[in-house]
Amino acid sequence: MTGGGSRFDVAADPQLAAAARALASGRPQEAYPLLSTRLKADPDNPVALRLMAALGLRAGRAREAVGMLMRTVNLAPDYETAWADLAAALHLLPPALALSAAEQGLATAPSSLGWRNLKGAMLERAGDFAGALAVFQAVVAERPDLADAWMVCGHLLKTLGRSDEAVAAYRRAMALRPRSGAPWWALADMKSFRFGPEDVSALRTLLARDDLADDDRALAAFALGRALELDGDRAASFAAYAEGNRLRRRPGARDADQLAQERDAAARVFTPALFAGADGGDPSPDPIFIVGLPRSGSTLVEQILASHPDVEGTMELEELPGVARDIAALGRARQTAYPDIVASLSGAERAAFGRAYLDRTRVLRRAGRARFIDKLPANFRHVGLLRLILPNARIVDVRRDPMACGLSIFKQYFAGGYGYAFDLADIGAYYRGYVSTMKLWDAVLPGHVHHLAYEALVADPEAEVRRLLAYLGLPFDPACLRFHETARAVRTPSGDQVRRPINGDALNAWRAYEPWLGPLWNALKQG
Repeated sequence: MTGGGSRFDVAADPQLAAAARALASGRPQEAYPLLSTRLKADPDNPVALRLMAALGLRAGRAREAVGMLMRTVNLAPDYETAWADLAAALHLLPPALALSAAEQGLATAPSSLGWRNLKGAMLERAGDFAGALAVFQAVVAERPDLADAWMVCGHLLKTLGRSDEAVAAYRRAMALRPRSGAPWWALADMKSFRFGPEDVSALRTLLARDDLADDDRALAAFALGRALELDGDRAASFAAYAEGNRLRRRPGARDADQLAQERDAAARVFTPALFAGADGGDPSPDPIFIVGLPRSGSTLVEQILASHPDVEGTMELEELPGVARDIAALGRARQTAYPDIVASLSGAERAAFGRAYLDRTRVLRRAGRARFIDKLPANFRHVGLLRLILPNARIVDVRRDPMACGLSIFKQYFAGGYGYAFDLADIGAYYRGYVSTMKLWDAVLPGHVHHLAYEALVADPEAEVRRLLAYLGLPFDPACLRFHETARAVRTPSGDQVRRPINGDALNAWRAYEPWLGPLWNALKQG
């Protein structure tokens, strides 16, 4: 638990080391008196402040934790671990508050690289991609040796549709950090990019090194898989993808089991009787939730809807899971677990949580349109909660052929949050769990969710778009069929693809890999 130098070494101080051990072991009641005593005697101790902030985060007091961490980094600007903790804590605040905190911190130290990075990151989180890019471009103008800053510039340029400039930024990062796999995967993840023979040779050379960190090796392997796929060498491509996934896989990942447990708990709580007697909730019809699994075509549907003059596209928002965490915290205070606590919420409380979601997302609605999209796929787990706190919100489930979707997930490098994505059998089991969860919502909330098949959309775009808009209560607009002409920021891996007309190239692409997909097929056929 060090960072920025030995003076931040927790192990060197017995009292702080004991507090850190208590925190790590889930015994906050033991950590608090140790930290409180130290801070009374030494209120400017940066390590004690950081640990107390961690204690606050564990208790759900994100704002207090952010305040302590801001004080910590101002006292110790070289405390790298504290900067990382502050960045993580800011992401737990509503975007507007997080941006305000970053701006406040930067005002105290205008030349601070740490505060500039945080402001840029919070601008990005708030959906101001152009503003974030300006911050990071100013950083690399002063410090052209910072590979990480070049990577961020590349991501932002890609999001804004400036692909050639993004490639150049990634190449700069690659030159500065030749043993990093991140720039290679960033290039591969631009679906319109094509590696040259010299790139494939350089990737093979990189992977032949024996001093690569596992994450860099995994990223390079995924990039090589994409390059070889485009060259038509499916066997070698699959081997590279499999190696990348092997390196990313964590033993004991049980995402499908956890999803099954959540589904069983939801079936117990979210009953027809609960919905029949439910009152309250915020009546706003503004949100449109696009749910499903990653790589299902949801970005395409988002782009189609965002081309409508009454609908604004945002991004994959973490605000609804944040509201669910707040409800779970209320449940702990009332000694009732989540989701059981949901059934006991009053109508006024449901309305308050609905308003909290709308308040948190308001800063992201930059175009001022009547409706907006929240495209976090995993929100399929929260359909019952949504019906109670935002009863007039619309929910669109985008579903793709399980073999095509499963392989596409397997070929995608996910930085985090998708533990099931690195094993074909796990992907199949999770897909089954997702389908089972959606069947539950259809049973208890018939007609509430609109299901859209990716294959049907590709086969007859106009018919499916008209059906979708009718569900949303929106008039048909031809711009939705010219979605590729809509200029907007797109953060997901499909950003390049939705800037081109719809096509069916990917519908049966999985069949080229069919000889290696037995584990996925078998898992999908179980249950």
